Amino acid sequence: MRIFQKIGILGRPRAKGIRQTLALLLQFLSHHTAKVFVDSDLKALLKNKKINFLNKERLVKTCDLFIVIGGDGSLLQAAKMASEHHIPVVGINKGSLGFLTDILPSEIEKSLKSLLSGNYNEEERFLIEAKTKDEKNKNQRRLALNDIVLLPGNVAHMIEFEIYIDKQFVCKQRADGLIIATPTGSTAYALSGGGPILHPQLEALVLVPMFPHTLSSRPLVIESNSTIEIIISKNNEVSPWLSCDGDEKQSLFPGSSILIHKSKYSLRLIHPKDYNYFETLRSKLHWSGHLG
Repeated sequence: MRIFQKIGILGRPRAKGIRQTLALLLQFLSHHTAKVFVDSDLKALLKNKKINFLNKERLVKTCDLFIVIGGDGSLLQAAKMASEHHIPVVGINKGSLGFLTDILPSEIEKSLKSLLSGNYNEEERFLIEAKTKDEKNKNQRRLALNDIVLLPGNVAHMIEFEIYIDKQFVCKQRADGLIIATPTGSTAYALSGGGPILHPQLEALVLVPMFPHTLSSRPLVIESNSTIEIIISKNNEVSPWLSCDGDEKQSLFPGSSILIHKSKYSLRLIHPKDYNYFETLRSKLHWSGHLG
């Protein structure tokens, strides 16, 4: 396993409790031989002049590991940047669920000491990409680790759209929207919409309709290399929105289309050796343990 030499620390400055966890992490890393760099967005939380601050553009050019403090939302922000530069990521959980950030602040010394010594597991999580055209007919490309979501616009209104998979017509739907989720995102918004949990190593995508007009509409699991096309009906009275991993929404006009496919980028996610995906599910979703 690789021994990391240059570590970048990222997180949301306003995340609850991040100051204390950041101080704890930096204290631990001060006894490690790796060079440590902190995202300049966190500068206001730290008064120590000895800390090396870098902006995100320089972090991706300098570091061979990112440590993200926060919840899954914080890791999602870092994931796209890290995946495009093939930088592995490990998460310290300061959120409520934390399916991606699996190291607790109380476990920093134990877990990171082993991990930074090269004793870790690494897995790849693929991203998906949405291609659209804006009102000026310019191409827009956006990445998502969790999901790409078609949403109502400013007015609560059903959206009429057609779905094609690999150029084959699937169905016409009227619904509040549609969630297209990766296995990573199957435990996020798609799960709350009634979608299935997909094991993270599955090469699959799931399409989850949001409050469909017909009760027969159900989640659909397809192969990950499929190309999905969503065509927004010209009959829509309002313009729906498109969101990737919950980021800034893009307005879509009636008659426009969305092409969604697996991205060439993937996230290198680092876990402690004792990481167990099913234990994470049991813990986060409050499933029962052993009988007896």
